[in-house]
Amino acid sequence: MTATDRSIELIQTAAQAAADKLAHDIIAYDVSDVLSITDAFLLASAPNDRQVKSIVDEIEERLSKELGAKPVRREGDREARWVLLDYVDIVVHVQHSEERVFYALERLWKDCPELDLPEEAKATRGKAAEHAKSQAEEDSADLGGLR
Repeated sequence: MTATDRSIELIQTAAQAAADKLAHDIIAYDVSDVLSITDAFLLASAPNDRQVKSIVDEIEERLSKELGAKPVRREGDREARWVLLDYVDIVVHVQHSEERVFYALERLWKDCPELDLPEEAKATRGKAAEHAKSQAEEDSADLGGLR
């Protein structure tokens, strides 16, 4: 079994929405062969809670407006460290970068086929690592000024 056209349409739209809100490391997996509850997972992350919320809101708004899709379940909203949007056909995970590294969902799903995403979404790969590196350099420069 493979992801349906509807699932792919939802994934593409959600990935583009996440990219438009500057999400990091957007990736999608076809999990239809290993899970009976959904066809595909979309993973995205952001370096802070506010941006996680912003990405989630944009995904919800775009899927609703463009495809008439509303999540049947939304979890993790209050903390905005890991928000899950369940659209039945797809499940979207938007995680704070620290949660993304800690839980490493990619490791769980790496044997599943990756779904093709819009170019802007593909271009986000490696952004979390770049952000962490520049943040570490800033922090180290800030500490240098304290001495």
